[in-house]
Amino acid sequence: MKPKLSTSTDPRGENLHPGELAARIAAREAWIGVVGLGSVGLPLSRALLDAGHRVVGIDTDPERNRSLLAGITPVAHLGPRFARELIEHERFELGETRLLDVALIAVPTPLDARGQPDLGCVRAAARAMARRVRPGGLIVLESTSHPGTTRQIVGEELRACGRVPGGDVWLAASPEREDPGRQNARTATIPKLVGGTCESSARLAEALYTSFVETVHLVESAEVAEAAKLFENVFRAVNIALVNELSEVLRAQGLDPHRVLAAAATKPFGFMPFQPGPGTGGQCIPVDPCYYTHAARAVGVPAELVERAIAINRARPQLVVERLAAWLDTALDTAHGVQHAGTNAGTSSLAGRRIGVLGVAYKPEVDGISESPGVEILRQLRARGATVHYSDPWVHELPELGLESVPVTQPCDAWILVTEHSGFDYAALARSGVPLLDTRGAFARRGFSSPLIQGL
Repeated sequence: MKPKLSTSTDPRGENLHPGELAARIAAREAWIGVVGLGSVGLPLSRALLDAGHRVVGIDTDPERNRSLLAGITPVAHLGPRFARELIEHERFELGETRLLDVALIAVPTPLDARGQPDLGCVRAAARAMARRVRPGGLIVLESTSHPGTTRQIVGEELRACGRVPGGDVWLAASPEREDPGRQNARTATIPKLVGGTCESSARLAEALYTSFVETVHLVESAEVAEAAKLFENVFRAVNIALVNELSEVLRAQGLDPHRVLAAAATKPFGFMPFQPGPGTGGQCIPVDPCYYTHAARAVGVPAELVERAIAINRARPQLVVERLAAWLDTALDTAHGVQHAGTNAGTSSLAGRRIGVLGVAYKPEVDGISESPGVEILRQLRARGATVHYSDPWVHELPELGLESVPVTQPCDAWILVTEHSGFDYAALARSGVPLLDTRGAFARRGFSSPLIQGL
């Protein structure tokens, strides 16, 4: 494959008038840079190309660029042909030099070591785009962050580089809504929020997104768009925490929480089902609520409910390990046909046990491990003296733990199901005679019941 790298050919020239930029977008003549070629930026690039736009992919990770140029897709759920089709597309370039009419910033917004928002990638991307976007061009922040990030943080970086938001560059926010692994949702079909830092910014961003997304909602400001995206994810985090807490109460009452939630979900209004589990993973649920609480503290307003939800969800991996420790002796006695007296409940040691985790991806059918509860469970098991391994058809290795995925036939004292991948043979696991702690209710949903299968 011949590498496609961009070169700067356009003169800087005079400021583009908003009408000129809108016309270039409508004619598919604008050069649109996508900054950050991950699980957001790659499908965003594809959607733009499918609509006939010219796209320049920009990523600071040399290994990711090498993979793309070699036709290797760095995000597995997009499929093995994705990178080759992208690189070979006649309207796509990969590079760091071409002058841009539009830049879409889709870089990570993680937490730092203190659990506070880390906007280093956003700041760096804004500085880079201050040099790349032509006068009169448009910059849109797709990354999720707290209200004010676009206007204040990105704007500050642009001004430090001599650019004037609302003057020689237009600035807007349109937070991404990607859901990796979901088969029935594409970038072009997921409704998009757009908010500008001024009227012209808003209208230009609206014109851009309506050119490749089916439904675009123009909101009053960049801050409204940013706050709405945060609330979407805070809503999920709080409700997941609620069902996690509820599941403990129901278990103590001798009730199966999954059956209770399934019964509640028969109500056709006023209820949305969420499921208990071993903890939350990915960017949206574990991270974004921390951006919300950071913003709340900044204006002196308590966010106690969300703070509590964060704490409940973060505690789940430890609860999983403790639940296994409390049940394992009983389970092993059952597996070996030994009558268990029940006197040691809750006192089992995991030291020396061989424990496996089924699924370390943060959600089914993806290869991402960001904030994965499965990885944290492995760490906690190892800290308690257990010998650990894992099986995951999507995640082949965990270099930070020195582990590689093993077959589910690997001998062990117990498995913990963490990620409900469709590729697992649930029937074979249920017949294996190995104790299994099911944190997702996956076996019961498939009709498998056994004294060796314990729900969380």
